[in-house]
Amino acid sequence: MWDTLWIDMHLATMVARPDDAYGRIADGAIAAQDGRIVWVGPRDALPGRPQDLARDVIGCDGAWATPGLVDPHTHIVYAGDRSGEFEERLNGVSYEAIARRGGGILSTVQATRNASADELLSLALDRTRRLIAGGVTTVEIKSGYGLTLDDELKQLRVARAVARHLPVRVHTTFLGAHAVPPEFAGRREAYVDHLLDTVLPAVAAEGLADSIDAFCEGIAFQPDEVARLFDAAQALGLPVRLHADQLSDLGGAALAARYRALSADHVEYASEDGVRAMAAAGTVAMLLPGAFYFVREKTVPPVELFRRHGVPMGLATDCNPGTSPALDLTTMMNMACTLFRMTPAEALAGVTHVGARALGLQDEAGRLAAGLSADIAFWPVGGPHELSYWIGGVRPLGRVFQGRPDAAPALANRHGPV
Repeated sequence: MWDTLWIDMHLATMVARPDDAYGRIADGAIAAQDGRIVWVGPRDALPGRPQDLARDVIGCDGAWATPGLVDPHTHIVYAGDRSGEFEERLNGVSYEAIARRGGGILSTVQATRNASADELLSLALDRTRRLIAGGVTTVEIKSGYGLTLDDELKQLRVARAVARHLPVRVHTTFLGAHAVPPEFAGRREAYVDHLLDTVLPAVAAEGLADSIDAFCEGIAFQPDEVARLFDAAQALGLPVRLHADQLSDLGGAALAARYRALSADHVEYASEDGVRAMAAAGTVAMLLPGAFYFVREKTVPPVELFRRHGVPMGLATDCNPGTSPALDLTTMMNMACTLFRMTPAEALAGVTHVGARALGLQDEAGRLAAGLSADIAFWPVGGPHELSYWIGGVRPLGRVFQGRPDAAPALANRHGPV
């Protein structure tokens, strides 16, 4: 007998068919056992009466069910905010100018260093709760606001602790190559040596990172420096991802592909050669419309090139205090459709199975399919396309993580965003 059977709903399984990118099933059912999905299909194909098949049968009042959402790029372990820089940028100061004078990332570094682990955990839990309230069941969390051995370890330990406190799957990423810290001002190569000789080995020894990231840009790290870090990461058996080609074309997309990176993120300036290389390597293009919008960028990611060459496109909040203070994935879906001309089906794929692939979790999350984790979100919409429609996002009626339901809000809110 199954543990739980959900009925009286429509499904967007995200198991695509030639005629339906959503993999829709009208009047569907999902069964879970020991936290895994064991049966998905039309209710009338169930092998018996619902009450004879499962200990707990839950009616969903005609809601739409999708996989639990995946947020595959966040920086949610930090202290402080940068609202003052927001005002500066609106008064004409560029992001690069703020960064070069020691603002930007480095101002968040100082605030994060000054915060205790308990303070950082409290802040990270509050942010993660907001993601969970929006239907998220998997989140990636980066370091990169410590930039010393002790502070990077502190951030990653806090990221790991999030999953012990909340019903969410956490993928941690070491981003020591986020910026050159003040202690190494003017000595970027020496800082890279420090990361290689001291910080990365300690992170790996403690098992704190599921992947390694770097910021490859003129104001951050050069391709040859990133390559040194990625060589070391791969020697340790850690997959890589890259902040690539956000502000200029430094060949970041091709560099990510060279290391078969899980994802190349931002990629507004990716060249066609870089896109071809990503396609050959199976690297996901991680699009971050919140940062594009907030920084008022003008160069749109080459979505049509990604389509033409078969590069899967992920979406994420990129939640961070400087360029994307965002904690709602369905709002990011709307932005991606409006600003980047993605389709609603592409947007939902980006925060489900493509987002999971960008974390190496494609066999664990991101689809409603037998064998995967029973991570489900139930939505008050007329169809999955509507998740990309509302400005301000849509809140789910309920959420299931590893087969365990959260408390559901009142169904009175079913017919519009809240």
